[in-house]
Amino acid sequence: MLSVVLPIGLVLAEDSVDVSVDDPLFRRGAVIYAKSCVACHGDKGQGVADFYPDPLIGDATIGELTKLIADTMPEEDPASCVAEDAAAVAAYLHYAFYSEAAQVRNRPPRIGLARLTAEQLRQSLADLFTRVDGRADVTEERGVSGKYFDGAGWNDKKKKIERVDPVIDFDFGHDGPGEGIDGKEFYVYWSGGLRTDVSGRYEFVVHSPTAFELYLGDNDRILINNRVQSGDQTEFRKSIQLTAGRIYPLRLELIQRKRKTEQPPASIRLAWVPPSGTEHTIPHQNLVPTWAPAAFALQTQLPPDDRSYGYERGTAIDRQWDESTTAAALEFADIAIDELWPRYRKKHRKDDDKDREKLRGFVTDLVQTAFRGPLDEAAKKLYVDAPIATCESDDDAIKRALLLTLKSPRFLYPLLDNDKSVSIRAANRLALTFYNSFPSDQWLIDRATRDQLKNEDEIREAAWRMVNDPRTRAKTRTMLHEWLNISHIGDITKDAEQFPGFKPQLVNDLRLSLDAFLDEVVWSEPSDFRQLLQADWTYTTDALAEYYGDSWKPLEGESGLLRRSVSDPSKRHGALTHPLLMSGMSYTATTSPIHRGIFLIRHVLGRYLRPPNAAFSPLSPDLHPDLTTRERVALQTSPESCQVCHSKINALGFALENFDAVGRYRDLERDKPIDATGSYMTRTSEQIQFNGAKELSDFLVSSDDCHRAFVGTAFEQFVKQPIAAYGANRLDQLTLQFKESQFNIRRLLVEIAVIAASETIPEPTPGT
Repeated sequence: MLSVVLPIGLVLAEDSVDVSVDDPLFRRGAVIYAKSCVACHGDKGQGVADFYPDPLIGDATIGELTKLIADTMPEEDPASCVAEDAAAVAAYLHYAFYSEAAQVRNRPPRIGLARLTAEQLRQSLADLFTRVDGRADVTEERGVSGKYFDGAGWNDKKKKIERVDPVIDFDFGHDGPGEGIDGKEFYVYWSGGLRTDVSGRYEFVVHSPTAFELYLGDNDRILINNRVQSGDQTEFRKSIQLTAGRIYPLRLELIQRKRKTEQPPASIRLAWVPPSGTEHTIPHQNLVPTWAPAAFALQTQLPPDDRSYGYERGTAIDRQWDESTTAAALEFADIAIDELWPRYRKKHRKDDDKDREKLRGFVTDLVQTAFRGPLDEAAKKLYVDAPIATCESDDDAIKRALLLTLKSPRFLYPLLDNDKSVSIRAANRLALTFYNSFPSDQWLIDRATRDQLKNEDEIREAAWRMVNDPRTRAKTRTMLHEWLNISHIGDITKDAEQFPGFKPQLVNDLRLSLDAFLDEVVWSEPSDFRQLLQADWTYTTDALAEYYGDSWKPLEGESGLLRRSVSDPSKRHGALTHPLLMSGMSYTATTSPIHRGIFLIRHVLGRYLRPPNAAFSPLSPDLHPDLTTRERVALQTSPESCQVCHSKINALGFALENFDAVGRYRDLERDKPIDATGSYMTRTSEQIQFNGAKELSDFLVSSDDCHRAFVGTAFEQFVKQPIAAYGANRLDQLTLQFKESQFNIRRLLVEIAVIAASETIPEPTPGT
């Protein structure tokens, strides 16, 4: 049964009319559509190229469709389809092809076969590298271990200081680093790990007039070599691709030597430019003071993946992709020969090496890890025995075996595992969901090979162990960036005269602030989604407190670059009003209620918006100096053709007008009080009114539309498959579980992984 709500103002009074597919009203709609609509929209609403090419799909209610049809259709004579006719057409097309349910019914989504995305390939090779030495232990310790020596080199007898430094940013001057150390000649050895949160290109910057060496990834991999200081150069830069959720061994040695000439004061600062960021000292939270094993980050440039689904999918199979995966395989083979094979031989030095058994064991372990399960005899002969038999050189055998393996569909297509056991396939889905990789942790491999992942309870137990992994945390941050639509936000510039002090370094602090806030909410004990929209605190820095005022001051007793701020329930509402979002969704001098409204309706509420008919430039404030931004936007979008979408967009974006183009709170614009009233029509035709960001955030945390949007985004970002492919009602079921868990985000991620992994479990036979 369909519930048709006729809008006020039509010939029929507003009322609910139940219509079934056999009802005369429904059949009447089908007849009218076939007579008056098919020529422009197609028999299934697919669109007609020369008339209306866009498909008739969306999530407007039947009542909204009824009003739209009555007001605008058909274009040549809108008055010819009103009242019951409009309601009948709306009911018909909503059920037949327009609604989300109709789309799923007509074209049921399927779990699609896809190759590894660029990120999945990077993560998989990074995990394959860990098979010899393992990964760094998870620790909450932060900072970097420092050992300070009197004299220009390592000498245990002359070690004067040993401590954990929060960051590497020191000006030792002529006095040296501490008591008992000659300022003219000393040596500092910093070591630990570098933790990365996002994948991308990082530029490392060392500022120092003193000799130094910087190693990253392994004790033998030197990134910047300035051991012999010459000339007046004091700034050194080097870029490298790093992979999210990894801890890379870090070592920095500072060597101050006595000079016959005048000696400059000693200083050193270790900084970086992360992806989409600006240069700043590597923060405390990205440094780990404990030892970390060697780690690998693929440097081969990979082509971008298809994002038309709203998430990355590996769909393009072309020459560029083929050549890049070959280059990636060769790059990994080289480092396997140079680093992994010597370490493997050392670990297995006491093993029998008859018939090159050590080499065979090394290659077998890499191949079966890459293939996500044990090798059968045919695979072992092709990928292990043949390369070893045909190559006299161990290096050549390793390169040939790895090139065959890493170019094989068994590696590049992670869902090609139907020949594996249920438990092995479940482990593969868990690792792909949480890590963008394959099972590389021995405990997960052991569970799979022992057939201990054959039901949902066993899968859920494993998922809880995996959800707190640094790789999962990195993927979660990426998912949250997609939900907040900030992944595309690069440099943010503002009118210098109107917003003095809004500089790149301040934007960098805003990024650090938002990411720290997101991490704190998700990985705290409650892991409460509602805090993402309602928290009255954030993380702050001295620069942010100075620019944004008292509500950004740190709590008493807080220390470090990033500190938790004081509470301000009147001006702060979680990530919703964070200045990074507010400034990123504004123009250089004014806010943009349209950008903010589109963000809210598409990303936060998960509603469909068709693309605009044509792009347009906003009206210049100089043309209407007496109008507020709200008044100017309302004027520009007042035509009826614009109001179809902007009646929804503007009504949401206006609720954030108390936050200016840099995200500062304001009560006035052009000496007029801010009008932050807004509204929203839910999927169930309920009209919601709110005034300002607080009432908007209060509505959002109670909104079914908001909950469904977050759950849907999380599922598709983690699984990279349409959620309806796992069941037509899966989104509703998962959203209900989310609510019942008190909106626990970590539990949601676990249940998403369980759904993805349980797809491998066969349906029980009748009677069992």
